[in-house]
Amino acid sequence: MSGGWGEFVAAFLLFLLTHALPARPALRRPLVLALGELGYLALYSLGSIAVLAWLIAAAERAPFVEVWGASPWQRWVPSLAMPLACLLAAFGLGVPNPLSFGGSAGGFDPERPGIAGLVRHPLLWAIALWAASHAVPNGDLAHLLLFGTFTGIALLGMAAIDRRKRRQMGEAEWARLAARTAFWPFAALISGRWRPAGWRADPVRLAAAVLLWLALLMLHRPVIGLSSLPM
Repeated sequence: MSGGWGEFVAAFLLFLLTHALPARPALRRPLVLALGELGYLALYSLGSIAVLAWLIAAAERAPFVEVWGASPWQRWVPSLAMPLACLLAAFGLGVPNPLSFGGSAGGFDPERPGIAGLVRHPLLWAIALWAASHAVPNGDLAHLLLFGTFTGIALLGMAAIDRRKRRQMGEAEWARLAARTAFWPFAALISGRWRPAGWRADPVRLAAAVLLWLALLMLHRPVIGLSSLPM
């Protein structure tokens, strides 16, 4: 299939399958045994990126069905949201955070939760910001289905992780670890439940966030075919 709704539906189904099936223990366990944990993660990551690239390309080739019209202000939304998304991704990946996806289990201090104090699920919020902000300037049906689904998956995924962690840890342990964190960004800060120990950001992670943002900015036109700059 070289375009049309058939390709878009096929790419969407494959994307959902590649994310649902490997998470099942009956399939994940033999793959990890055969490839090793790092091999499994590398294969899974490469496969996910390839399927995502196909899905985005299929959305571009799908028939254009306008839901809302284009306006110059709409392009400012992802331009303003993506620096924050890159910061959340850079500061959320691999840090001590047993409450969410992408965080390490050891070394977490519930009194000083780090990025989790700002928001409990930084990586998933980065995905939600990317998807929701890109839905605004892409008011056709295919892109709204694409970005709307990603936004919904990220938000529902956060709620599902909270429920699973609360069940696994038990109510008392969950309450202790999550006391100074929040589901919604800045909620713990606004409520006074969390105060940062200092405002000095990790320079390595800050540099990684800037480099990621610049890479996305420069690659957007050659990869997507459209500049990400609002003007």
